[in-house]
This record gives sequence, C-alpha cells and structure tokens, in this order.
Amino acid sequence: MEIPYIVEERPDTGFNNATLGIWLFLSSEVMLFGALFSSYILLRAGAAHWPSGASILNIPLATLNTFILVFSSIAMVFAWAGTKQGNLPQFKKWMAVCLLCGLGFLVIKTFEYKMKFAHHMFPSTSTFLALYFTMTGLHALHIIGGLIVNSYLWGPGSKMFQEDQRHFSHRVEIAGIYWHFVDLLWIIFLFPVLYLL
Repeated sequence: MEIPYIVEERPDTGFNNATLGIWLFLSSEVMLFGALFSSYILLRAGAAHWPSGASILNIPLATLNTFILVFSSIAMVFAWAGTKQGNLPQFKKWMAVCLLCGLGFLVIKTFEYKMKFAHHMFPSTSTFLALYFTMTGLHALHIIGGLIVNSYLWGPGSKMFQEDQRHFSHRVEIAGIYWHFVDLLWIIFLFPVLYLL
C-alpha cells in the first residue's frame, strides 16, 4: 500500500531560498572586503610614510563615479517599483538607466587606470597602489557581475514578467540587493578610504 504524500501548507514569510542565498553570499563578500580593509589599515599603520590618496588619485573622476553609482541605485529602485506595479516599460526604462550607469562607471575607472599606467604607476610601484588596484579592481569585477545579471533581467529574463510577475519582481529585488551592496561598498568605504584619507 502506497502512503499518500502530504504537502504541508506554510505561511509566506517573504523570506525564501533566494533571499537567504543573497544574504549569505553578501556575508561572504563582507568578510572578503573586510579582510582587504583590515590589511589596508595594518599596512598603513605600520608604514613609515603613507601617501595621501588625493596626491596620487583623481578625486574629480572618483567623485563623478560616486554620483553615477548613487544614481544607478536610484534607477534600480525605480526598476523594481515598475515590476511591483506591473509596468514592464517602466522596469525596462529604469533598468536601462542602471545598466548605462554601471557601464559609465567602468569606462571612467578604465580611463583612470590608463592614466595611472601612463604615469608608470603600477601595483608593483608601492604598497598603496597595490591595495588601490586590488580593491578597486575587485570592486569593478563585482560591477561587471551585476551588469551581467541586470542585462539578463532586462533582456531575455524579462519574458518571465508575463508568466509570473511576482517571481520576476522578486528576482529583480534580489539583483537590486546585490547592486546596492556593491554601490555602498564604493560610496561608504572605497571612495573615502582610498581617495580622501
């Protein structure tokens, strides 16, 4: 005799596998960048001489990149709001703005790197530059990862909007949590620590 399978009904807490997964992933990212910032603090504290970021790095370009990331986060919120309101064109428009901001950030960062290389400033030049290139390069890789996911949601992934709007909205929300984390990493830590201190 076969025992019938009983499905247990559970209340929707709003906290599912994807939400848990993104927060666990971001916890590991906090540990990764926390280790880099700890290394920065220890190396700076132990150095006889430490250059000011303003004397080496381009603060106007970094400030422009900061504003670009702030605007990209705002665009991401409007894109997510479009999915919640059932407005696909609004989602598409604001996600395109977010993508353009991310690309703009990378273009400016590439230009900044090229200027450093043109002045013979490489990671091997000094401890400060080694940390600068490592931390900003790793951040740029995270931006690229976010752009890949957001591009998919904007393009082929948006087909899910017609099939399951609630599920699609949640996917955009998860991508938004990641995007805000990457933006905050630059705005609160990388920009002030590397460029302004």
